[in-house]
Amino acid sequence: MSSKLFKAVIMGAPGSGKGTVSSRIVKTFNLKHISSGDMLRSNIEQGTELGKIAEKYIKDGKLVPDIYITKCILNELTKLETNSWLLDGFPRTPEQAEDLWRQEKINSVINLDVPFDVIIDRLRSRWVHLPSGRVYNIGFNDPKVPGKDDVTGEPLSQRPDDDPVAVRKRLEIYEACTRPLNEYFDKKGVLVTFSGKTTDEIWPSVKQYLENKIL
Repeated sequence: MSSKLFKAVIMGAPGSGKGTVSSRIVKTFNLKHISSGDMLRSNIEQGTELGKIAEKYIKDGKLVPDIYITKCILNELTKLETNSWLLDGFPRTPEQAEDLWRQEKINSVINLDVPFDVIIDRLRSRWVHLPSGRVYNIGFNDPKVPGKDDVTGEPLSQRPDDDPVAVRKRLEIYEACTRPLNEYFDKKGVLVTFSGKTTDEIWPSVKQYLENKIL
């Protein structure tokens, strides 16, 4: 349980375990979880002005421009002035980082550093229930019935972009895009990096760090 106001960003490559670590942070320290992806999907489902704009770009196979994502996130954060929160999926560019820093006093940027080869092996064994987004990892988080979703019993599938060649390309793009962000937040004195091969290896260090920061 957080005893003082705390504002953090979490960063990590696809397959780094960021989702699992985020959920543990939110549960352990009672932080509000702000996911840019979830927020965008929610706006699309609700048919908001932002949702309609975002849906048009996505249908055209384009990225939603920074200005719309930034506006959405910063507006949401203004509603949480009395809450501690963990921001996931934003910022993605130095410009977004600057906009965020101008508005919010970020206490920590938690960066998960997992070797690329480990992530590639992990995603090779990842199976997904596409309608719900539930994820299983063979040998780590196996489905109760092989090849079937635990809740619906429907078949699981592998995403085409979990192919090792595609994964390495995504990781290289991620590294190139986030290097300037890491440098930006490092200069601000709020970047802290946790390295390891598994979530269970990384989590105790993250937990201890946050206990010292916010309890």
